[in-house]
Amino acid sequence: MAKAKSKAAYMISSVAEQYEIHPQTLRLYEREGLLKPSRSDGNTRLYTAEDLERLEVILHLTRDLGVNLAGVEIILNMREKMGDMQSQIQDFIATLNRELAAHNVRPTASESRNSLIPVINARRK
Repeated sequence: MAKAKSKAAYMISSVAEQYEIHPQTLRLYEREGLLKPSRSDGNTRLYTAEDLERLEVILHLTRDLGVNLAGVEIILNMREKMGDMQSQIQDFIATLNRELAAHNVRPTASESRNSLIPVINARRK
């Protein structure tokens, strides 16, 4: 069995120093559910690159834009939902393109630029 590739992880002290914040601030973000670092066998918080990207967004919202933690939570949730929706749209478009290809429906360049719906409607007539 192949060993899973391990991700680089950073301890709370190095993250706090790198971003010039107090370790308690990171703990607060975790308590508020904004960050979810993994834990080592010794229960040490370990921050991955994805955690650091999320932290950068949190710090931008709080430091640069003055958003409070409740607002940060709402914004992060909305970003996640928007990402999920974007993924669903891409899946739908891929499925639609497969269906069109299966039925040998090829839209003209202008039709594909504008919308796939008129192509479907025109081909059904």
